[in-house]
This record gives sequence, C-alpha cells and structure tokens, in this order.
Amino acid sequence: LPSSLAWDTSPTHSLYQTLLTSISMQTIKASARAGVATRPSRVAVKPQASMQKLAQFAGVAVSSLALTLAAHADVTVGLGSSTGALVFEPVVTTIKSGETITFKNVAGFPHNIVFDEDAVPAGVNADAISAEEYLNAPGQSYSVKLTTPGEYGVYCEPHQGAGMVGKVIVQ
Repeated sequence: LPSSLAWDTSPTHSLYQTLLTSISMQTIKASARAGVATRPSRVAVKPQASMQKLAQFAGVAVSSLALTLAAHADVTVGLGSSTGALVFEPVVTTIKSGETITFKNVAGFPHNIVFDEDAVPAGVNADAISAEEYLNAPGQSYSVKLTTPGEYGVYCEPHQGAGMVGKVIVQ
C-alpha cells in the first residue's frame, strides 16, 4: 500500500482497536447464532495478520475503483491550462472509435465545446456533439462518445480568437 494508505497498527490506535473489537464481536455473534458455545479465547489476535487481510481487501477495492473510473473516462482534455493559458490541453487528442472524451474546466472559464461543422467527418452532426452552453465552474465537464473515424476540429467560442482551438482524431 502507498504510505498515504498505511494503517497505524499500534495497540493504542483507536481505529485499530475499533476494527479488532468489531471483528471479535461479529465472530461471537455468528457463533451464538450457529449454536456454538462461546467463551473468551485465550488465543491473542495477531494484529499483523488482521492488518494484512485488511490491506489486501483495501488494495482490491482501490484497484476495482480505478478500473471503473477508467472505463467511464477514456480521455480527458483540459479546458484552459494550470498556468492560466486559454488552450485545450492537449491540443491534439487521439481516441479509438467508441471511446468517450471528457472536456474538463481547469482555468480561464467560462468555456464551451463547439465542434466545427466544416471540420468533422462527413455525416457527423457537429451541433449534436457540441456543448454550446458555458461550463462556468472549476472541474465542470462535458463528455461525448465519438464513433465516426476521422478528424474533428473543436474550439471554445468565447476564446477562439485567443487561439483556443483543438483537434480530436478518432481512429
């Protein structure tokens, strides 16, 4: 586990004590429901073994979350850069047909995402895939799934004159 996810396993740590107490109580309750006589155990719980199991579970949970998030946002393009420049970041983005591209406010907003009707593949309705309403808040985003291969010209209407134009290549 990364150090930011490390657990304090010292016997005095309250979260650790709560976790061990909860595990012990669940074991006693389950034994009672099964009709098994319970008595205080003289065997000490090994903190390292319990923490290793907890760490394994946490690792699986984090990995599952990462895979889920990756499946929903194939590519993210920043609207404005962290330095305040009025750009799409990256300027040119390549995706596969059927992938989703998310445009996310970073700086210099409001922004919108307009696909240039003269710079999209034949048969693609630029208005249908554009988000002409302004994204006004930090982190606000717009996602679109592109399926027709080709090059798509895109710009931010209020900042087009400042050079905020980009290109999406769908393979």
